[in-house]
Amino acid sequence: MTTLQKIKEIEDEMLTDGSKARTKVAKLRRELIQGPSGGGGGGGGLGFDVARTGIASVGFVGFPSVGKALLLGLTHDLLVPGTVKVHGAPIQILDLPGIVEGAVDGRGRGRQVIAVARTCNLIFIVLDVLKPLGDKKLIEAELEGFGIRLNKKPPAIVVRKKDKGGVNITHTVPLTKIDPEEIKAVLSEYKISSCDIAIRQADVTLDDLVDVIEGNRV
Repeated sequence: MTTLQKIKEIEDEMLTDGSKARTKVAKLRRELIQGPSGGGGGGGGLGFDVARTGIASVGFVGFPSVGKALLLGLTHDLLVPGTVKVHGAPIQILDLPGIVEGAVDGRGRGRQVIAVARTCNLIFIVLDVLKPLGDKKLIEAELEGFGIRLNKKPPAIVVRKKDKGGVNITHTVPLTKIDPEEIKAVLSEYKISSCDIAIRQADVTLDDLVDVIEGNRV
């Protein structure tokens, strides 16, 4: 059974034990991000070495033969960096090789490609004009599975671990999607018995809390 299949199986458990199942899923997704060697997801050691230039980087992501290279005026099947200037500021452009469905679980060169995409400041998804919505959904799922949160701000949650004193939860706004007991259940799954948690966003979810605890989402 692949890691993604395990994740799907555990996601079905969320109907009965949401906090515990979400934690299991998060830990499996951490395996996807880190890879079998336990290394980070920044691209080093995974097949692509990209020398960074400019003040920011933009990655173009899409399925094979979707037209990324044509859009950029290139002809290749390799990761090629370039630089453009915007109001005088150098911006690095990365034309990433095409990914395939199941890339995050090891198919093709997807893990290497998405690992580089994790380091980009902005991601452009290039789609087939004949099936844009279906492809967009699949690519977003691949990126999401590798810890990339598209079009989302980091949740306004701060978790500070401490040696003793138990769990102290404060929030400056009413919580609409989680409650203190669910928060403590997630902390228990991570074996965190003492910490201070500050929440400044009303609609944070258990998934947001898990992202903050994991600390490897971008």
